[in-house]
Amino acid sequence: MSAPRVLVSGVLLGQPAGGVRRHCAELLPRAANLLGSSGGALAMMEGSVPVAFGLPSSVERLRSSVPPRPVLVRATLEGRWLRKVLEAAKTPFDLVHLAHLPVPRHLPVPYSLTLHDLRDLELAHTPMSRRMVARKVIGRAVEHAACVITVSETVREDLLERFELDAERVLVVPNAGDHLPVLAREAGPDAPILHVGHVERRKNIELLLRALAVDADLPPLLAAGAPKEGEDERLAGLARKLGVAERVNLVGAVDDAELARLYARAACVALPSLLEGFGIAALEAGRAGVPLCVSSAGALSEVAGPSTPTFAPDDPAACALAIRAALATSEEALRETRARAERWRWDDSAARLVRAWTEAAA
Repeated sequence: MSAPRVLVSGVLLGQPAGGVRRHCAELLPRAANLLGSSGGALAMMEGSVPVAFGLPSSVERLRSSVPPRPVLVRATLEGRWLRKVLEAAKTPFDLVHLAHLPVPRHLPVPYSLTLHDLRDLELAHTPMSRRMVARKVIGRAVEHAACVITVSETVREDLLERFELDAERVLVVPNAGDHLPVLAREAGPDAPILHVGHVERRKNIELLLRALAVDADLPPLLAAGAPKEGEDERLAGLARKLGVAERVNLVGAVDDAELARLYARAACVALPSLLEGFGIAALEAGRAGVPLCVSSAGALSEVAGPSTPTFAPDDPAACALAIRAALATSEEALRETRARAERWRWDDSAARLVRAWTEAAA
């Protein structure tokens, strides 16, 4: 079976650094090289905001005027531009790959779709009206996709439970953690609890503040990630109210070199998300040999492993106890967690992705 020519819609790939961008930045260049070595090709249709990461020179970059938002404008223009690009191609494309919703209608070739999570169906604070719309949008998208890709078994199982789909058409292409260098551990007596991820409501950093208030002897908190929708200001106000402001440091977004240093210096990593389709930070922490505890929500337990301390995402006392348990993790347990995290590799995931594309195009 020859490798396909794949057109990726990258109209949202100018977004800030985060799990979705990491997924695309690590997988797409590798997939492009694999396709090229087997007679296929990958092209990228960029939107009005260019793709924010590097691509191999073999990837044809096709510009469009599709804006990332508002969603309705993006959805309308994306379909028009994709059809235009497909019709103008000198060598036909076999497949369109999408990693966002809604999916454009009336594409003349099959499409594959990656779903990172089902947040619009699962988050408790999502309005019922939005849930109903999301169910229709997701249902239509997965019904007509030649292949649906999820990043974890947790998301796959949830998708199959909610929608009547052929299980063989829903495949897992997991994230990995081998993009960061692993530095020697240098956690001193003042080493912090580290949180990595966007500073947004879904990440539930508020729970860590409340855990600090419950246990005054816990290490301070350092949160690395870009703030969204004023969440950093809200958390700063809450920290003052709880009397823990001096033990909280929101440092904003950091580059990979600094992130590796933060892991090396952390006492532990705590991930209290309300929902997580994967949780790349759990693998990053595991490879770095940092003690870890995670929320029981979403796919975090799947990724972190059964020996990782967990806590309910609405229980500050349980969170504080889990942090204590993580801080007491033995060296043997850390070695086992590191070995487990090393098994998740971007090269393997890229190979899975290309196989999925090849079968979908056929």
